[in-house]
Amino acid sequence: MIRCFLAIDLPDALRPQLALVQGELKKSRGDVRWVAVGNIHLTLKFFGNVPDTEIDPLTQAAREVAAQQEPFKLQVTAAGAFPNMKSPRVIWLGLGGDVIPLAQMYHKLEKAFAALGHLPEGRAFNPHLTLGRVKSPANRHRLAMALEKLPPLNWPPFQVNEIILFKSTLTPKGSIYTPLQAIPLGK
Repeated sequence: MIRCFLAIDLPDALRPQLALVQGELKKSRGDVRWVAVGNIHLTLKFFGNVPDTEIDPLTQAAREVAAQQEPFKLQVTAAGAFPNMKSPRVIWLGLGGDVIPLAQMYHKLEKAFAALGHLPEGRAFNPHLTLGRVKSPANRHRLAMALEKLPPLNWPPFQVNEIILFKSTLTPKGSIYTPLQAIPLGK
């Protein structure tokens, strides 16, 4: 069994900015399990544990969808939280830019994976980068205030040329993500 997911990885140039945002939010001393900056990505599909024999069919389905999608640009827009800013459980950064081609590709991927027995998400696609997950209510109010005080994020757009199937290995120190397949966009 391989624990895996399909994602858009981020350019290394964005990592220092992500670390700065996390650093500002950490000052709130909220009880948050922060995602390692090197692990932050845009998840397209979390498969969980799948048999080794499913990796090739999943990769092939992703390749067929990716071949129909020209590269596009995304841009980090603003910080937010699920379910809302007043009661954060998941801290994230939203994405803008070419979100229509992104959403179209996402829905095609969901359809392709459903044909292989991986059911679609039960909620609307909301492209975001997860920064951390709140573990308890401790200092949640301060965390919410820190989120609202963040300045606008006017970061340059970044090019998306591929999607990546990652293996996720759980360890006591956090998840380790290993690329299994890089799948280029376009023909």
